[in-house]
Amino acid sequence: MKIRPHRSTGIAISSTFLTAATLLMLPALALSGQTIVAEKTDRAADNKAQPDSERPQIRVEKRTPAYWRVTFDNPPFNIFGPETIPQMEKVVAEIETDPDLKVVVFDSAVPGFFLTHYNFTPPLAESTGLPSGRTGLHPLPDMLVRISKAPVVSIALIRGRATGVGSELALASDMRFASREKAILSQWEVGSGFVPGGGPMARLPRLMGRGRALEVLLGSDDVNGDLAEEYGYVNRSFDDDRLDPFVDALATRISGFDRQAIADTKRLVDFASLPSDPEIGAGWDAFISSVQRPVAQQKIGRLMEMGLQTNPDIETRLGHYTGTLAEK
Repeated sequence: MKIRPHRSTGIAISSTFLTAATLLMLPALALSGQTIVAEKTDRAADNKAQPDSERPQIRVEKRTPAYWRVTFDNPPFNIFGPETIPQMEKVVAEIETDPDLKVVVFDSAVPGFFLTHYNFTPPLAESTGLPSGRTGLHPLPDMLVRISKAPVVSIALIRGRATGVGSELALASDMRFASREKAILSQWEVGSGFVPGGGPMARLPRLMGRGRALEVLLGSDDVNGDLAEEYGYVNRSFDDDRLDPFVDALATRISGFDRQAIADTKRLVDFASLPSDPEIGAGWDAFISSVQRPVAQQKIGRLMEMGLQTNPDIETRLGHYTGTLAEK
């Protein structure tokens, strides 16, 4: 397929567009995304007319007081950007503090995409100057750490692409279940010249072992549902028509158990298995250093010219196109 460079008049694709400071914010902001919470609301027909800062990108459905669904709904690709940051912070804060909540399931309303990478196009001023989160970490690793440590069971229901921040959110969740036919997980950053910032170096070896973690991180390629299950990237993969019934049944079952018993058990498992905050912070520091290098700026610029964020083929086959950046 012939790839045409992006020509939108609203975005200047050039070497100066992807400055070191811009790249510095990529994955970090991806999960610190702003998110307005709307309980059981349908996607507004006039969403496109709303400013990005006012358009809900995350919906919260409280199926019962003890069981919530948090649904990412930012078509066409579920890309996160600075406009999502307060929205996601609000969701995470509610998860941490609601006295009745026991289980939260993260899923997507956008076909083909669970959650992908950061939005590269808003003005840099919308992304810089973000205050540290409650843990003292940057908002992205901060919210991932808080999701992992919340006294609530978190489950990622992965149908479609979970790339970069999407993978990092899944890894921060307590459990991950994937569609055998439709799930794609990846950490694409090394292929684009920089280090992942959301903590996969600390989390993946604990799940799948050192060798497989390095294969995922350094290969920067797509991992389908079956291989994700074999490697331990996800708990299990299911035929697509069985994924939702299984996750819903498991979440409903857990939500009926004693909240204190759930919280205490999770806390002790966390003590034995979660990376420390300094480990997550070290990954973030490495990310900050790496994105300032010219090679990272050049590679992301090439992906943008190919059609990253605008061309469905690029977003759907990001592992393939990242591979084209390799030196021959």
